[in-house]
Amino acid sequence: MTAPASKAPRYIAHRGLSARAPENTLAAVQAAYDAGCEWVELDVQLLGDGTPVIWHDAGIKRCSDGRGKLVKLDAESAAKLDAGSWFGAQYRGEAMATLEAMLALIQRLGMGLNLELKVCRGRNAIELVQAALPPTLEALPAEKLIVSSFDRHALTAARALESDPDRLRLGVLDDKAPKRWWLETERLSAYSLHLDWRKLKIKRAQEIADEEIKLFCYTANDPVTFEKLWDWGVDGVISDDPTRFVVHAGEAAARASETKSA
Repeated sequence: MTAPASKAPRYIAHRGLSARAPENTLAAVQAAYDAGCEWVELDVQLLGDGTPVIWHDAGIKRCSDGRGKLVKLDAESAAKLDAGSWFGAQYRGEAMATLEAMLALIQRLGMGLNLELKVCRGRNAIELVQAALPPTLEALPAEKLIVSSFDRHALTAARALESDPDRLRLGVLDDKAPKRWWLETERLSAYSLHLDWRKLKIKRAQEIADEEIKLFCYTANDPVTFEKLWDWGVDGVISDDPTRFVVHAGEAAARASETKSA
């Protein structure tokens, strides 16, 4: 049995508005909101002391002024990192966001959240779910939350923690849907599939569209190239800059209106 159908978010800002601000930071989410985005996609992991933080990589070098593995940090040492200046001088001093701080911001802004449970090699999926999911469910209403993961242990643990698909909407992340994709979505009472748009085929997309499963595609940044996927039945796009898609859609609608009135 799958989760009941509901209106899906059309545009989701990948790691916040990551085209314009340092990914997975409070600044990136604020930038998304300021640009008119209603939903963001963010990654959550655990520090070595069990603190849930918004972070994508196993290491900290790419997106901070530090080095080493995330698992080697505790909350005190993580708070000292500069997670913004790598992107631009105007973001110097931007902190690594804790899940607690991020949920407070999203709640205040009234945004929707696609939270990805990021399980890097050697990390414990169950511990991540137990630490990150309860406060997230408490902070956000069901219609403003999708929890996704590539890791099936994390998804299984999440469904065990909250069995009601109306209360917890799960998203199955994969690069492309397997031939028997419905087995996984049924087992998890999943709400959605999240697939790499470059690997999506029209036949598979239409199969999914015929069922009560929402289909999101990541990470697309060219609305012109992506346009045909809407006709395939894709529900939403996860993009570094969703505003490009909004502008493109507006321009297409204006052209259609002019043609109709001509």
